[in-house]
Amino acid sequence: KGTTRRLYISGQAPVSVGGTVPETFDAQARVVWTNILAQLHAADMTPENIVKATTFLAERKYRDQNRDVRMDILGGHTFALTVVLAGMFEDGWLLEIDAIAEA
Repeated sequence: KGTTRRLYISGQAPVSVGGTVPETFDAQARVVWTNILAQLHAADMTPENIVKATTFLAERKYRDQNRDVRMDILGGHTFALTVVLAGMFEDGWLLEIDAIAEA
């Protein structure tokens, strides 16, 4: 049985549904993953469908927190992962994540 559907989730920013951006990295990462989970749910998928993600970090110092939040939210689910240090599109953003899911 092969893949029948592929979902590309473009860069999810740390902006909540209400339009706010939290100040701390942990809170921003949780907002980003909440946004990704909402996109998966809308496509009738779950986190287990994620096969690849790219995380763009504003600074290297966030790498451990980034991993910890991802593991807290996704548990033991692993997938291909790339982490890139990059300038952010908006001041105050500390990360952005895009993902690919397959079902």
